[in-house]
Amino acid sequence: MTGFKAEVFQNEYLPAGVDTIDAVVTVKAEDAEVGVSAQRDAVEIIAIDTSGSMQEEGGAKMHAAKAATQAAIDTISDGVYFAIIGGNAGAYMVYPRDGLAVSSPSTRDEAKRMVSRVRANGGTAIGTWLKAAAFLANQYPHAIAHCLLLTDGKNEHDEPGALAAAIRDCTGLLQCDTRGLGADWDINELRTISSALLGTVDIIPRPEDMEAEFRRLTEQAMGKQVGSVALRLWTPKGSVSQFVKQVAPNLEDLTGSAKPVNPLTNDYPLGSWSGDEERDYHIRVSIPTGNVGDERLAARVMLVIDDAEQPAALVRAIWTDDERLSTRINREVAHYTGQAELASVIAEGLAARDAGDQATATVKLGRAVQIAHQAGNGDTVRLLQKVVDVDDPATGTVRLKRQVNKTDEMALDVRSTRTVRVGKTK
Repeated sequence: MTGFKAEVFQNEYLPAGVDTIDAVVTVKAEDAEVGVSAQRDAVEIIAIDTSGSMQEEGGAKMHAAKAATQAAIDTISDGVYFAIIGGNAGAYMVYPRDGLAVSSPSTRDEAKRMVSRVRANGGTAIGTWLKAAAFLANQYPHAIAHCLLLTDGKNEHDEPGALAAAIRDCTGLLQCDTRGLGADWDINELRTISSALLGTVDIIPRPEDMEAEFRRLTEQAMGKQVGSVALRLWTPKGSVSQFVKQVAPNLEDLTGSAKPVNPLTNDYPLGSWSGDEERDYHIRVSIPTGNVGDERLAARVMLVIDDAEQPAALVRAIWTDDERLSTRINREVAHYTGQAELASVIAEGLAARDAGDQATATVKLGRAVQIAHQAGNGDTVRLLQKVVDVDDPATGTVRLKRQVNKTDEMALDVRSTRTVRVGKTK
């Protein structure tokens, strides 16, 4: 299958005695017509929190959630299978009554009418919502399935282990983008879901922000054209893959998702793709050390697109005594190593701030400002400026703000894993 390509960026030269090689692999879908395109079955599931807390703020949250869901429904393409799930201490079908409907002007209008009748009550058991989504997606297991899940609270009413079991049920069946409304939800809960299900997590600070976000996510889902992509990594005997991490457009450690193909080869699922996506992956491989002048194939990168293997790129190692070659730092590897450090120091800084350790928080968040500034990551700099006063971004000189809005702090936390690509600013 054509339409995807991979390119490796690395410094292949190693000094004598070094046994680790790093590479950044850029994977790009080049042709909007590639793969199993719009003719492939697609499933769109929207799971909205209808617990009692959604009735707070005079009902503004529930009213906005219904309007956002209706906007998302309008965005679902004709012929797509879809359903709306209501979630509280259990899960129930808002539309259709059973199974999945086929999107058309009439079914979309009917779905919007049913959404308008939803009322908020009860608790929050997110695991039951995901189980319902898995049941629906499993009716068309070969479709490109996507779930948009919204909550304003914590998973307080699930049985122990129910959420983890539900995530396992969904794995491989659907991708899930999770969104938390306001400041009373648990970032780690939603991040765990989205990470396992190859989706994204973010905060929606205000009810009025919901409609645009729902529409954007649904439009994005409608653009998916290739249902299943995996990065296949072969390492020769004696070599070991230390990690595989997505580093753009956001940080995601894929190492634990490895699926063995044979003793030397693992697949790392990358989920579904649109026809114009580009993502970057950082690979680190341990290899038997060589002598000066030796050259070795450290890894072979392939792509598996809808079960068809496609050769992609090679990672090489060459041992040299030329320090000008061996000490050269590859631009892409250096950039994404810094982006990973950025996410780490933000997490450490916020944890220290919450613990009352202002000195550590100041150092860590100052370092975050410095890294983000150097990388041209303007979005993260602006998020940091809501938590610290920045005196000098180049040196990371900052002062902690005395008063910080909780949603601003959560936004910095949840968006800390977003990255900018090499040479691109935002």
